[in-house]
Amino acid sequence: MCWSASADLVAGGIITTVGAACVIRAARRRRRAVPLAALPLLLGAHQVIEAVIWNAGGGSGPATTAWAVIALPLLPLWVSLGVLCAAPDRARRRLLLPVAAGVLTSTALAHTLATTPVVAEIRGHTMGYAIGLPYAPLLLGAYLLSTVGALLMSGDKGLVLLGLLAGIGAALCAVVWRMEFISTWCAWAAVCSLVLYRWTGTVRPSAASPLVRPAGLR
Repeated sequence: MCWSASADLVAGGIITTVGAACVIRAARRRRRAVPLAALPLLLGAHQVIEAVIWNAGGGSGPATTAWAVIALPLLPLWVSLGVLCAAPDRARRRLLLPVAAGVLTSTALAHTLATTPVVAEIRGHTMGYAIGLPYAPLLLGAYLLSTVGALLMSGDKGLVLLGLLAGIGAALCAVVWRMEFISTWCAWAAVCSLVLYRWTGTVRPSAASPLVRPAGLR
């Protein structure tokens, strides 16, 4: 992952395909789980976009901007709201914290992208993205709360597992690839999101699901 254009393209294609399967499974069982089930679809497309950046030699073109939009303002909002929709009712109140963090983080990062150019730079076998982030440690903490934190606070075993994997990846990428953290962690998160395929097969069907038959038809 993220080691070359070919690696990103192949991995992105596989993850996107699994993401489509996740959406189909979730739609059949519980529609509230669809936004989160679509996460591999988003992250797989994200890796394909990075393959385009590799082929362009980095820079600040449209692909770089699209990549940054997904990685920075979109992802924390998508994950926190997706977990809120999919989580058990008992976890809804505590999930308001990561959702609030996601909204604030997304707003701040969207403003930064609108006012500051982002430049991709190939650094050996990794890709770095240069953008001036104000209050970077605070934004990073809120970002991780809205993504990893939301999953860990979900009250769902499958989502907690994804949160643990994402958290371990965040720590590893911060230590090994500090300057390329956002690229390497997004690649790790994309791979980890494949556990959502198993999760979509375990979510409880909603009352409106075609899998649940009216009592008179049993």
